[in-house]
Amino acid sequence: MPTLIIKNLYAEVEGKEILKGVDLTINGGETHAIMGPNGTGKSTLASVIMGHPRYTVTKGTITLDGEDVLDMETDERARAGLFLAMQAPAEVPGVTNSDFIKTAMNARLNDDKKLSLFKFIRAYDKAVKELKMNEDLPHRYLNEGFSGGEKKRNEILQMKMLKPRIAILDEIDSGLDIDALKIVGENVTEMKNKNLGLLLITHYQRLLDYISAEHVHVMMQGRIVKSGSTELMKKIDEQGYDWIKEELGIDDERVIPEDEERIILGSCATREALEKE
Repeated sequence: MPTLIIKNLYAEVEGKEILKGVDLTINGGETHAIMGPNGTGKSTLASVIMGHPRYTVTKGTITLDGEDVLDMETDERARAGLFLAMQAPAEVPGVTNSDFIKTAMNARLNDDKKLSLFKFIRAYDKAVKELKMNEDLPHRYLNEGFSGGEKKRNEILQMKMLKPRIAILDEIDSGLDIDALKIVGENVTEMKNKNLGLLLITHYQRLLDYISAEHVHVMMQGRIVKSGSTELMKKIDEQGYDWIKEELGIDDERVIPEDEERIILGSCATREALEKE
């Protein structure tokens, strides 16, 4: 059963401190949801866990089953079982969807092992049907020309195939209509087991109508300021965040400026794919 432990985590980008002492423990079989106003560091936390090179950790630790995550490269973190479904998945021209996933799966195997093509095709086709995606998906370039909803479902397709130990879903509900959200929610729920820990980053209670979470956390000014059950999320959905700010004496200062360019974790992979063309 996996355990991800984040202790007193501080991180900055270009000299600006974004994370300011995050503490969080996620065990296998648990689902955690992080909420909070825009610009408070939620997506930054996801990027730092996965090792985005633009962020610098200045203090604190991240461990997965006792192993130092901060000492791993991004690909090593993925092979160890960490997974991020991105808020804005990158498009990769020239790399088909099926080849991308197959390569990722092979990368997690020992050198003396190779993925069975027959088993891969069978599992891939099954996952595509369960997510109600188009049958031509294997031959399409990764996310190129995909709608917002297709990109989000494609992230869950990767998760279903890779079977991670700790999965972070960064606003997977944004851009999804009700039907697509239901499909995504049902597929994620079917994957929940003691060998998978889930972290959901979201703004809305509607996601938890389809993916139940035992633990809800509120993030403000780069740290988790309040934790509770789904009742906490319901209260936020009804009353917003002002009552928390008043209760804890927190002002409205953002830790990430509104005009800061969005950082996409997949940008490095995209550049590498294009350079190979």
